[in-house]
Amino acid sequence: MWRVKSLDAILATAEKKSLHRSLGPVQLTLLGIGAIIGTGIFVLTAAASQKAGPGMMVSFVIAGAVCAVAALCYSELAAMAPVSGSAYTYTYAVMGELLAWCVGWALILEYAVAASAVSVGWSGYVLGLIENGFGFDFPDLLSAGPTWVMNGFIPMPDFSAGIVNIPAIVVALAVTALLIVGTTESARVNAVLVAIKVVALTVFIVLTLPVIDTANLSPFTPNGLFGAYSGMGVVGAAASIFFAYVGFDAVSTAAEETKNPQKNVPIGLIGSLAFCTVFYLLVALGAAGAIGAQPVLGAAGQAVEPGSAAFVAACALPANAEALVCSNEALAHVLRVIGHPQVGNALGIAAMLALPSVILMMIYGQTRIFFVMARDGLLPEGLTKMHKRFKTPYVVTIFTGVAVAIAAALFPVGKLADISNSGTLFAFFMVSIAVLILRKTDPNRHRPFKTPLVWIIAPLSAVGCAALFWNLPHDAKMVLPIWGGIGLLIYFAYGYRKSHLGRGLVEVHETDSDLPPPPVPPIS
Repeated sequence: MWRVKSLDAILATAEKKSLHRSLGPVQLTLLGIGAIIGTGIFVLTAAASQKAGPGMMVSFVIAGAVCAVAALCYSELAAMAPVSGSAYTYTYAVMGELLAWCVGWALILEYAVAASAVSVGWSGYVLGLIENGFGFDFPDLLSAGPTWVMNGFIPMPDFSAGIVNIPAIVVALAVTALLIVGTTESARVNAVLVAIKVVALTVFIVLTLPVIDTANLSPFTPNGLFGAYSGMGVVGAAASIFFAYVGFDAVSTAAEETKNPQKNVPIGLIGSLAFCTVFYLLVALGAAGAIGAQPVLGAAGQAVEPGSAAFVAACALPANAEALVCSNEALAHVLRVIGHPQVGNALGIAAMLALPSVILMMIYGQTRIFFVMARDGLLPEGLTKMHKRFKTPYVVTIFTGVAVAIAAALFPVGKLADISNSGTLFAFFMVSIAVLILRKTDPNRHRPFKTPLVWIIAPLSAVGCAALFWNLPHDAKMVLPIWGGIGLLIYFAYGYRKSHLGRGLVEVHETDSDLPPPPVPPIS
């Protein structure tokens, strides 16, 4: 279980059963922008405000800073190993199969759960448009999943506020169908959606910045830096909204389907992150400054976590009807409050059209992780089956899409985002360590992109990821070890015995004491 699959073997395996290279630098950057700009602005602005108040702007800076140093580590590894698999592949090459399995299993929380969260966010905008734009009252019980309350150590559903989120199911399955059609086709659709999204956010900035009232920004940090309990405050908000930046990770998983990946992957990673960070800060400032972003309080005057039963009760009070933190369509709500109802409805339409691009990239990334793990024998190889006409891994895409739809139907967006981050931060932490280890164990390997000041940047990334993980809500932190335990049971029951590397089924044998590896097949 500590066996390592060398980078040479990984590249050779990918060459034997590879995905079609069809993405150029512009498409790749647009894919990154499509994945990054979305939930963190259109949806999680409300949840971040409930945790940090106007101080959520600092939260975006903190999350962006940690993401930036992680992106530099990702860029080096992605350019060296331009194959699908992201952090899973890199860990396999540096730390061994067991830790690679743990990272791959954690990435399920990153991608699949994040796709579910965005599906729920899309549902909020669609329902807001239906009710405010067309005057149709969609049944409440079919517009949201249940509220989850803890009964001892067991979460129990409360169906009084909702039973199932029908619109979220619809969008998740529709995006799944699009991905089955093909990568290139999906990228073309995504480019249009990204343009719509950027225009909508630009209009929002233009309309909100002139009406900013500095009184709305005070108190700036009503819950402090860390809050009264885990998951609250400025740092808690940063931990929650961090996953809205992780589109660059999805870019790295597309390396095997990228033309000239040594050059284009770093461009896509760093370019998309830099472009999107500006939008995050400007939109957050406009929303908080225009109508205020103060959190609502529980019945006893205490800070309450977004998505909790106490939060739902507080938002049901007439006094909080216009509060930003209570809106399921935060940006459209802001425009309606400041006197632009038609523009708000138009922004709702833009979000309805654009958020599926985020869902697309998250499901895309998840299917590619599954694809590579199955290609290595750690999951059933039937998952790698390609569609005869569309040349896409349709079996694993369908499986992923159905799982995303189920989660989106039953959980609120804030809970899903926090759960997603527990897996995301673990994977990023492992990448930060991997880039340092590889600098020591394989210093002479060609690195098309080198992380600058790596002995400073990589430790900063690792410490930042660990700190944000520690500031997630307690329930979200506990998901990772429980989920990891389930994954270990599956690994030892199936993956450990079926691993291609363990059975010697690799295109390039690993270096050992008695036999040198055979020549590496050329990579076209």
